[in-house]
Amino acid sequence: MPERRAPPLWQLLTATAAALRAVIAGASATSALAATPAALRPAVQALLFYALRQLGRARALARLLAARPPAADAQALLLTALALAWDEEAAPYTSFTLVSQAVEAAKRQQATRAQAGFINACLRRFLRERGALVAASERDEVARSNHPAWWLRRLRADHPAHWQRIVQANNTQASMVLRISESKTTLTQYQQALTAIEIGAYELGGMALALQQAAPVQELPGFAAGWFAVQDAAAQRAAPLLLQGLDQAAPLRLLDACAAPGGKTAHIADWALARRAPWSVTALEVDARRAARIHDNLQRLGLQAQVLVADAAQPAQWWQAAGGEPFDAILLDAPCTASGIVRRHPDVRWLRRESDIAQLAAQQTRLLDALWPCLRAGGRLLYCTCSVFRAEGDAQVAAFLARHGDARLLPSPGHLLPTPAHAGGTLGDNAESEHDGFFYALLHKTAL
Repeated sequence: MPERRAPPLWQLLTATAAALRAVIAGASATSALAATPAALRPAVQALLFYALRQLGRARALARLLAARPPAADAQALLLTALALAWDEEAAPYTSFTLVSQAVEAAKRQQATRAQAGFINACLRRFLRERGALVAASERDEVARSNHPAWWLRRLRADHPAHWQRIVQANNTQASMVLRISESKTTLTQYQQALTAIEIGAYELGGMALALQQAAPVQELPGFAAGWFAVQDAAAQRAAPLLLQGLDQAAPLRLLDACAAPGGKTAHIADWALARRAPWSVTALEVDARRAARIHDNLQRLGLQAQVLVADAAQPAQWWQAAGGEPFDAILLDAPCTASGIVRRHPDVRWLRRESDIAQLAAQQTRLLDALWPCLRAGGRLLYCTCSVFRAEGDAQVAAFLARHGDARLLPSPGHLLPTPAHAGGTLGDNAESEHDGFFYALLHKTAL
């Protein structure tokens, strides 16, 4: 068979700019990449994520280069090139290659052909005046941090001692982290399987392994057999926090209230299977398509759970189908701003608005209050979000405790702040040195 040639850089830049324009217009990076041709998608994703991590800087440079921005397609291509080129040492391509290929990309597209000269002039000037332009952009805090101004204000208020390190972590690329299925293998055995195919990995605590270099999941040992799932180390803390101390001999009822895509449901089911605990697991998901993903993940992992398509905040919709009896333990991984997973989803910071925090906090309140009556006295509810904002974490829990006299907060991690790979240290109450941002509160229901 003839060797497949890599696509030219101009083609990758064209596709990356199209995806970036979609994100700027309000689409998620996931949906923007779904519109990218499959053959280009892996490379375009890498370039898009790089550009999104530098978008604040690129916008500042573009404003310095042109008083009036060009049309949206040309602006997206200019921003892409500037984001990739501004740091000469870290850039994935040489500056002159990026400029020539960005101009070629402009010439190849009808929507940008008329602005090819403008893009060429801007980028050539950038190469001539790089030092002065980058220094000028440093005066813009949004450019320096690559975070919206309102996001920075929130971080300063919520984490005054650590906000700068959170920003630093957010601008790094997260490692690919696996949760090894303890019902099927061990950490040592799986590391040996990785070593056999020359993939390095290091332990992060529990059953978490971080790969030294990301790889397609289908090419990893035991993918089809369900030996592992991809799951950040912070997210892997949910199941142990909820389940440790429960009676492994009793037929307990467990609920994952907002379950898609099913990573935590699978972890709960795997935990029970490894210990031969006769527990039943129910997973709720309001979106039917996302619920189908839970089924798919459980099937690959060889695990079982009842999956119901229903709104967790409306127990009347699903209570009888779920057995009609109170649960012994409930996991509520509530919808949130996702402000803790910016390392993995660099588009989040540019898509969110400050008003989203109050709206999502209100939704979290409704879910907590609706699910609390579904828990038996003596049971426990683990509330978590992948957010670093206190309105979605300890402030939410403090308000809940004030409303419910039968709730008691058990020892919990609280806010886990994101730290980059190989950080070599911890932030605040973090227990590991490589994970996303998360919040955990374990609530015990007392008898009134």
